[in-house]
Amino acid sequence: MDWPKIARLLLTSRIMDELEENELVPQGKIMYQFSAKGHELAQILLAQTLTHPHDAATVYYRSRPFMLAAGLSVQEAFAAGYAKTGSPSEGRDVGVVFSMKARDSATVLPSSGAVGAQYTPAAGWAQAIRYRQKTGKDNNWDHAIALALGGEGSTAANGFWAALNIVTTRDLPYLFFIEDNGFAISVRSESQTPGGNLAANLRSYKNLHIIEADGTDPVDASVKIAQAVAYVRDGKPCLIRLKVVRIMGHTFIDDQSYKSDVEREEDIERDPLNRLKDFLPDLDWDALEKEVEAEVRAAADIAFQHPDPEPASATDQLFSSPSLTEKESLSGTAISPDQDGSRISLIEAVKRTLESEMLINPDILVFGEDVGLKGGVHGATAHMQEKFGEERVFDTSLSEEGIMGSAVGLSAAGLMPVPEIQFRKYADPATEQINDIGTLRWRTAGKFSAPMVLRIPVGFGRKTGDPWHSVTGEAIYAHTLGWQLAYPSNAADAAGLLRTALRGEDPVIFFEHRALLDTSQARRPWPGDAYTLPLGVANKLSEGEALTVVTWGAMVYPVLEASKGLEGVEILDLRTISPWDKVSVLSSVKKTGRCLIVHEDTLTGGFAGEIMAVIASEAFEWLDAPPQRLTTPDTPIPYNLPMMNAVLPGMEKIRKKMNWLLAY
Repeated sequence: MDWPKIARLLLTSRIMDELEENELVPQGKIMYQFSAKGHELAQILLAQTLTHPHDAATVYYRSRPFMLAAGLSVQEAFAAGYAKTGSPSEGRDVGVVFSMKARDSATVLPSSGAVGAQYTPAAGWAQAIRYRQKTGKDNNWDHAIALALGGEGSTAANGFWAALNIVTTRDLPYLFFIEDNGFAISVRSESQTPGGNLAANLRSYKNLHIIEADGTDPVDASVKIAQAVAYVRDGKPCLIRLKVVRIMGHTFIDDQSYKSDVEREEDIERDPLNRLKDFLPDLDWDALEKEVEAEVRAAADIAFQHPDPEPASATDQLFSSPSLTEKESLSGTAISPDQDGSRISLIEAVKRTLESEMLINPDILVFGEDVGLKGGVHGATAHMQEKFGEERVFDTSLSEEGIMGSAVGLSAAGLMPVPEIQFRKYADPATEQINDIGTLRWRTAGKFSAPMVLRIPVGFGRKTGDPWHSVTGEAIYAHTLGWQLAYPSNAADAAGLLRTALRGEDPVIFFEHRALLDTSQARRPWPGDAYTLPLGVANKLSEGEALTVVTWGAMVYPVLEASKGLEGVEILDLRTISPWDKVSVLSSVKKTGRCLIVHEDTLTGGFAGEIMAVIASEAFEWLDAPPQRLTTPDTPIPYNLPMMNAVLPGMEKIRKKMNWLLAY
């Protein structure tokens, strides 16, 4: 260990905290301050061990000492707190939410502001390491590790347990680095885990090596952290619990009134800075402290002079293409179909597209609950594991948080994840990770991205529905920043849109409607292995001058049926919800003067409302009738078939609404 360097880093972190606490926060220059006082030594020691070029870590809001030891400059760290340019997020994110490409230590994957969300992305990186090793395509990944830093409070979160199951069932090179200071804000450890000692409780967990250490003792911490890292470098998961102290409150406004005077005194006695001074008595601490303080103050002053980010740039970098921020332009290139004459189902089109793309892109990985030997509960991955092997098509534990969180790490490691969530309702436990994925590029000012394709079967079934398996809810994902959403109504569109998504640079949610998976109405000739469709381009199913009908998904077919015999009806199948084809919709409405929007999602807050708002704003003067929408009422889909049909926008309801508009 380079102890003088460790001493300098610890002093740097300590002086930064005290400068912020005593001057910069009271002056209003920094809005969020999370002191790391008491946590520094263990984090710095950890960073010193991460020497492999493909090591990666996920951190949390009290991880600045680790960041400094991993190569983040003091100036960058202050710029982050000031919300200035030259910081990891360029002023977009809270100053203690970090990310960083590898410098002196590990790559730091983009942090989340949510407690516990850091664990599963690191599990994805660990799986990427194992994939590189087993496929033998890049020996440079041998002995690399993934790790996640977190306080003991975060171990009560879903993300921790999801990651724990992933790395122990798959025996991955992963280190849980748990800094136990006894308090999650004010809640004591005993309320987070029985007995207050997670390590003791997990000793019976199979495939998990447990180490405990005093994170404030230079000798004990350095020896045991090195042991933990060495163990993981041999390819096994490990959890190290380090007892540390949180000398200050949770944030700058926390006075720690929940601690007794004795507890506060004990924290000061265990201060790792004092213990390091005792351990290094020959170091000229006074001179070093003066030198470091001068450097820290100079960096703080320089960082404060950094320019503010350009206000107009706040909407940049949500997507790989600037134009996609407007959700008006296209992604992908249309290629003419090369039909072979045979009509295939939508689910077969998904399967064939995945397989054809996996043949040309070895970095595509397909995973989720039951996608392996079973071939997916809907059959989309049937026999794919036999063709591509368990490393590329694999089952996961029943944890949507784990599925989506690990997809982040896999993507950050250069792979193309294609996770499957079996039904739309089942995606709810993964909401936090889905939201984080969408903003990842934006939060890191384009330094990181997470392209992937999330496949989700949605909607009512052919024979019945129910409240749990029949959810569509596309309006929620249309409102989820940074995601594109494809919603094909037939096999050819499914192939073209999926191929574009798999070749893209943005995360895409791909809806596969259950009532269309294997039905005659959605069958189309296979369009060929090169066929692509741009996202954001509606399909005009009929020409008309009197009424525009906008729809998508399974509602396309009752709309077509309802329009039979009616003159002047122009039907647009949106095909994608984000981006959606505003140009085609407005052009059609300006021609017909009337518009009906039909979708399966519920009424209040449904996506029809967004389309109607745009029409009212940008085509009002062309309207000859008020825009109308026909949707499922604000109720779940019932299990009883007649009840289900009563709430869905069926053909008769649609035709009645069409006639009303045509006669208006």
